[in-house]
Amino acid sequence: MQKGNIFLLALLLMGFAADSTLLATSACILLILKLSKLNRFINILERRGLEAGLIFLMLSVLVPLAHDNLVYWDLLKATLSPQGILALIGGALATHMNGEGLKLLKLDPQLIFGMVIGSIIGIVFLGGIPIGPLMAAGLTALFLEVIYWFK
Repeated sequence: MQKGNIFLLALLLMGFAADSTLLATSACILLILKLSKLNRFINILERRGLEAGLIFLMLSVLVPLAHDNLVYWDLLKATLSPQGILALIGGALATHMNGEGLKLLKLDPQLIFGMVIGSIIGIVFLGGIPIGPLMAAGLTALFLEVIYWFK
């Protein structure tokens, strides 16, 4: 058995053990694609999977806006409330950090392995949700920047 298959099988089992359907499903799909010799789909996922995942994430967040039962005045009031303003700031900072993480991954792509392992640890032991490597890369970039400040 190939090392990649063993690693995917281990991830599948960890997903089941941690009750993480996202991890288990992802590992299962990749394992099926590998065992079915559908490597072209794995290559597509490698090139465009992050974009596709972000599109679906954005769609799920924007669905309430598609419903006609929203009262836009209430939406505006909620956005301008103290919590809404903090959400605006949080969104702006998160997207900035994700951009910095993307730059870091382009400069140092081997860091992705540590981020994947860290994400698995977060899923299994901390009950986290795997939303992709960009936030992990953004946090890593922030941690590295803080370390560089103290050097």
